Amino acid sequence: MKQKIGRWFIPVVGGLAFVYLLVPIVYIFVFSFNDAGRTNLAWRGFTLKNWQNPCGAPNICEALGNSLQIGILATIFATVLGTCIALGLVRYKFRFRNTADLLIILPLATPEVVLGASLLAQFLNLGWELGFWTIIIAHTVFCMSFVVVTVRARVSGLDPRLEEAASDLYASPMATFWKVTFPLLLPGITAAALLSFAMSFDDFIITNFNSGNFDTFPKFIYVAATRGIPAQANVIGSAMFIIALLIVVIGQIISYRRQKMLAAR
Repeated sequence: MKQKIGRWFIPVVGGLAFVYLLVPIVYIFVFSFNDAGRTNLAWRGFTLKNWQNPCGAPNICEALGNSLQIGILATIFATVLGTCIALGLVRYKFRFRNTADLLIILPLATPEVVLGASLLAQFLNLGWELGFWTIIIAHTVFCMSFVVVTVRARVSGLDPRLEEAASDLYASPMATFWKVTFPLLLPGITAAALLSFAMSFDDFIITNFNSGNFDTFPKFIYVAATRGIPAQANVIGSAMFIIALLIVVIGQIISYRRQKMLAAR
């Protein structure tokens, strides 16, 4: 009897947790078809007009465009800097290496409220105007730690003999990096970049501290929540979820086909 209960306990609990995680997503998707009017708090009927005009709510697409620009730029900066730091921490020995490790992990352990307030104080002391670029700098600082941790794990797993073989074949250090190291690191860098973009696009606390009057999509949602989030926001949220899901599925398909080709050789 105990064995039967133990056999079904983990699948049942895991299934319930999975359903619990999907309930908000299902709610967002369903209410994206709601004929909401001024508020989107109660179901008023099915309609496709929200999907036909996702920019129907005032300023929603402007806020979305701002978040996309910030997410892309912050991802580029954080990925480049984080990858270089990860390579330096793994491949080279230098003084204060342990201190550098601590400084990289520190933003991960620091509450976003503290990090956002600290960055705000720094920008004000420097006399910088809060807006687009202060958000990018803040997001780069926040996302860079995630990139370092992700890429560092990939660098640690590389076989150094592959790079040594390239050097034995008279490849220059630059050629070795681009022809051997970078292709091997690319899956980890891609995963770090996707994580960085998701963290930047979704962030509200740090953005709210360092944005001034500049509006982003999370800030738009926060302000709109006081009067009922418009159905167009549910449309954009559903579309972002579908796009992310497609990226994951396509990545899994490509990885499966690559493994199948390697196994066939």
